[in-house]
Amino acid sequence: MNLLSGFAGISLVQLLLVAGMALVASVVGGVAGYGTGALMPLVLVPLVGAEPVVPIIAISALFSNTSRALAFKSYVDVRRAIIVMAAAIPTCILGAYGYTKLDNAGAALVIGAMLIVSVPLRRLLKHHGFSIGDRGLGIASIGWGVVVGGTAGAGIILLSLLMAAGLEGAGVIATDAAISIIIGIVKVGVFGISGIVGAQVIAFALLIGLIALPGAFLARKFVERMPVHVHTAILDVVVIVGGVFLVYGAWAR
Repeated sequence: MNLLSGFAGISLVQLLLVAGMALVASVVGGVAGYGTGALMPLVLVPLVGAEPVVPIIAISALFSNTSRALAFKSYVDVRRAIIVMAAAIPTCILGAYGYTKLDNAGAALVIGAMLIVSVPLRRLLKHHGFSIGDRGLGIASIGWGVVVGGTAGAGIILLSLLMAAGLEGAGVIATDAAISIIIGIVKVGVFGISGIVGAQVIAFALLIGLIALPGAFLARKFVERMPVHVHTAILDVVVIVGGVFLVYGAWAR
């Protein structure tokens, strides 16, 4: 496979734009726990179309999430990570397979709308002392598995679940990254078996992934100096913005 052929028809300026956005998304993801799934489609869709975007992000996210997991490894909540992965992996396979067959614009619209209201809802429930335990986290992760398997940007749902389960600050970032590595491997495996991973997908994924590697270590400097309430507020903003992007993307299609 000639990976350079994956950049056919793409100018140097366009490649630099992709690389710059990859670095920005990496730093944002390191601070907020999420970024690539919301930001990269903004530059990828005009260049390569919508179809290869989810596989590109799934592969490139393996780099950024590995970097993030290493940078924040001491904060990973192993127990909750295992709960989420055990519940989400089977349905993630179904979601990824469905993506290879179906258009997910309608799902993105519903998911985005839900994310937009999730922050005020979560704050209201927290005000009244509501939270989810291990069982609730597992049940919710079953549904999240379907969504993350077939969409780009569903990571913000996982952030909301982890925060509702009681994680805060760097613990959210680290546990999200650890879970996302395994889920990403599952998605890439399904996409590979289905034959939708070609030279273009791999070329763009490697470009984005390699550029994003240092972002998590830069972000750690911000997170470790940031009060928990400020960090939580940033996470809330990212969840809402990500939801808006999903709704806009679905509407634009």
